[in-house]
Amino acid sequence: MSFDHLPAPLQAALSGRGYAAPTPVQAAVLQPEAAGRDLLVSAQTGSGKTVAYGLALAPELLGEAARLPAAGAPLALVVAPTRELALQVKAELTWLYAPAGGRIVSCVGGMDPVAEKRLLMQGAHIVVGTPGRLRDHLERNNLAPAALRAVVLDEADEMLDLGFREELEAILDEVPAERRTLMFSATVPRGIAALAKSYQRDALRIEATSQGEAHGDIEYRAALVAPHELERAVVNVLRLENPRIAMIFCATRATVARLRGNLSERGFSTVALSGELSQTERLRALQSLRDGHARICVATDVAARGIDLPDLGLVIHAELPRDPETLLHRSGRTGRAGRKGVSLLLVPHIRRRLAERLLQAAKVKASWGPAPSADAIRARDAERLAEQALALAAEEPAEQDLAIARRLMADPALAGRGTEALAAALVRVLRAPLPAPEELSEIQERPAPRGTFPRDPGPRDPRPTPEEGGGQGVWFRMDVGRAQNADPRWLLPFLCRRGHVTRQEIGRMRIMERETQFEVAPYAAGRFATAARRAVGEDANIRVEPMQPMGRPPGKRPQRA
Repeated sequence: MSFDHLPAPLQAALSGRGYAAPTPVQAAVLQPEAAGRDLLVSAQTGSGKTVAYGLALAPELLGEAARLPAAGAPLALVVAPTRELALQVKAELTWLYAPAGGRIVSCVGGMDPVAEKRLLMQGAHIVVGTPGRLRDHLERNNLAPAALRAVVLDEADEMLDLGFREELEAILDEVPAERRTLMFSATVPRGIAALAKSYQRDALRIEATSQGEAHGDIEYRAALVAPHELERAVVNVLRLENPRIAMIFCATRATVARLRGNLSERGFSTVALSGELSQTERLRALQSLRDGHARICVATDVAARGIDLPDLGLVIHAELPRDPETLLHRSGRTGRAGRKGVSLLLVPHIRRRLAERLLQAAKVKASWGPAPSADAIRARDAERLAEQALALAAEEPAEQDLAIARRLMADPALAGRGTEALAAALVRVLRAPLPAPEELSEIQERPAPRGTFPRDPGPRDPRPTPEEGGGQGVWFRMDVGRAQNADPRWLLPFLCRRGHVTRQEIGRMRIMERETQFEVAPYAAGRFATAARRAVGEDANIRVEPMQPMGRPPGKRPQRA
């Protein structure tokens, strides 16, 4: 399949953008059996679907003509779930139809509706917009639907997820019944199938990407971390990977704001995308990434929908996605247009099983391992700094730089060690802007069954262990006992929350009158102690602390939780 049969203006536009052959979704919509028909297309983000439906609209827009007629009432309407996606679609269709004289107008929430009305009155060939704003323009008679020959619903599943069913139905009810309807969706759940049945006629079903199949250009990884070290792990991943652009996903706006602040404080050039930002602020953040002024974007799921950053090479899930579709959507921000990308899940070790189920449901295979260590980052820095210094040395020096170098070499302070000292100074200068790596706890990939702790894989904990009393773990105490109605049924979940450990990492438990003593796996004891000290919230007043090893109280049989 090639672009040879397309109108000459579109061929010129594609050639100018370096398109040599169609992607699978583009080839599918250009097949002869798709011509003139309604289409229901499954295609993942980054598959070239915007250009695909832009090409599929050519018969309705151009016909046999070499150029579009003078702009008037729109001929095609594209509906997208978010402002960012709508503006990106406008940009894509603008270059695609520029040689044909195309005029594309966007209508999105957050922009001046009066300015949009003025542009609509001046005429357009294609209107791209969000459901709410398009419905508003239709109801105010700013957007004339009578001449529409085609309607495209882009990321239809996302629009339903975001609650736009009523707006979509209102728009589709207003446009001419004989129009062509193209629906593009990553998945086709019941809601999309029902919408297609109601508003499409004899639609051709195209599966350009199998449902739930991960994008082939994305490498999935998963790293186990201690729950209280997620932000430190983010720092180490960014330092080790050193991507041109990275996107970090969080579940809430508050987490986005906190993580963005912490990364900026450590020296990363970071922007944030969340629902509380104005459209101007969001566009400014995206432009900073494209211009190279920022390299890290911390975002919520909704704020990042539809974003296309060609140089985005790394996606970090700082908080696990809520479902397989969200995992694939987040990951689809990278690995686009034939480029390779990495999608990395940071998994609190107590949530490993949840993460495994999520990956399985998304039909994704991830390689598991630890988060990057500080030593690994220092080793990578040594390689990079050496390469950087050699590259600088290979450049032809300016005369003024040579003059400074000669003066330094002649300085008595460098006698006998001039070259080595200057090279070391250059390395220090190159290293100075780099954020310091974080020391992370070592995480066991598979905890042993509760009560049978494995040997500590790392350095031995300096605190004594109760081997003399027959135990194998590190003992702690908390100031709650039988007098406070202590019971294993609530003590065990409390300790797991408080110390960021799993049930398997809590061993024997002794409930006394005014305190409870319990055992923690040796490899988890340091992590438990750190988390317990940082307790906040409702139960922060309960004191939890390490203790000296002690044997079983006389006459008492230890209670197992």
